[in-house]
Amino acid sequence: MVDVNSQFFAILTNVGMAKQANADALGVPWKITDMGVGDASGTDPIPSAIQTHLINEWRRRPLNQLKVDPANAAVIIAEQVIPADEGGKWIREIALYDADGDMVAVANCAPSFKPLLSQGSGRTQVVRMNFIVNNSGNITLKIDPAVVLATREYVDLRIIEELYKLDSKQSVRAATTANIALAGLQALDTVVLVAGDRVLVKNQNVAKDNGLYIAAAGVWTRAPDADISAEVTSALMVSVEQGATLADTRWQLVTDGVIVLGTTALTFQDVTQGYAPINSPALLGTPSAPTAPAGTNTTQIASTAFVEAVRVALVAADAQKAPLASPVLTGIPIANTAAPGTNTGQLATTAFVAAAGALKANLASPALTGLPTAPTPDTGVRGTAIATMQKFADEFVGLISANGYQKFPTGLIIQWGAGSVPANGGTTVYFPITFPNAGLNVVVSDQASSQGSVEPMGAQIIGGSAFQAWYKTAAAGTFYWTAIGY
Repeated sequence: MVDVNSQFFAILTNVGMAKQANADALGVPWKITDMGVGDASGTDPIPSAIQTHLINEWRRRPLNQLKVDPANAAVIIAEQVIPADEGGKWIREIALYDADGDMVAVANCAPSFKPLLSQGSGRTQVVRMNFIVNNSGNITLKIDPAVVLATREYVDLRIIEELYKLDSKQSVRAATTANIALAGLQALDTVVLVAGDRVLVKNQNVAKDNGLYIAAAGVWTRAPDADISAEVTSALMVSVEQGATLADTRWQLVTDGVIVLGTTALTFQDVTQGYAPINSPALLGTPSAPTAPAGTNTTQIASTAFVEAVRVALVAADAQKAPLASPVLTGIPIANTAAPGTNTGQLATTAFVAAAGALKANLASPALTGLPTAPTPDTGVRGTAIATMQKFADEFVGLISANGYQKFPTGLIIQWGAGSVPANGGTTVYFPITFPNAGLNVVVSDQASSQGSVEPMGAQIIGGSAFQAWYKTAAAGTFYWTAIGY
């Protein structure tokens, strides 16, 4: 009989301990799916690791929740909801089953009678089992949402969890403008904080500490809607309510990729006025940009100050130059001699001209040296143009293999190969490439190993892509073929 000395506890069965050890060793999921309850046939049960079933189980249904205890990572909490229209029995023993149907955990509990509605005292009853494991990392819940009930607490928590994952966050009272100590009640942007104020921290020297916080007299904690990685994702958006400089501004998290809170550097950008399209920005007011150093030659925006400095320098330099339209040079002007072969607007000195003439071969009988190049005429072109190596390569394209082909400048194509044909039958053989215009002829010959073993064969071209071959003998054989076309 249950009294003040009775002990109630939950343990893994021997089967459960073995399965958890296997899951931990192999790193594979261990799916706990169902919970069973029983009345122990009226006895006071004591859980045993050797149990494989309850003493008298009267109900087994899928779990509605399986989670790690937030206060103790070694404790697993399993939960099942028994609806009001089931019962009429006592609950003295509880068991958990995995996806294989094996009982992996067992517990006893203080006797509880689950009445039926017809008894005038029906109720929905939640049954929970807490049990200790070595490692909760590989334990998963496998449920059918269509047949499982959920407690109001479970639903409320799930709704909050999903809301906290949204990118649009609850506004903050103030935001930082410089690095701060994340502790104590202080003034930010002229706003004197009180305990519980939400704060956007965005200017920490160590950017991984940026984020949304709750102000406190002691150490600040991250806001509950931004205190885990799943709740802090790229494009997170938050508005600032008060502040001398940041009131009514909106800030977006522009850190891309997977974010690990407390490790990844977080960068927030002011998007109060939105963005101008990058392809055709329509800027308003008087936009400004940093002035690049003199001589900068990049895609950086040129400010009016940069342009004016360039103009002044050009005016000063022009005073020492001849007019571009009709320069009147005096004395013996000199210039840098361009490299041989240069073909630009650079001045050609007398030395450049003399060197260029010395490099030319006589027109009548040029003796070319090195590796001279020339334009490659189009394939099929006939004339007196220089025939380059590429020209020959293009005109004589081929494939040298057991089944290959060779093209010629005239358009003629020769193809060859081997095939097999069944006894007293025919086969279709496809050319390595299709004749662009037509196949003219194909010759086939039987493969012979000795005199007198040659068999009669015939063949017929089918269009430009294939031919048919026939074999008149009682055994299958191998043959060779050669085709001509253009």
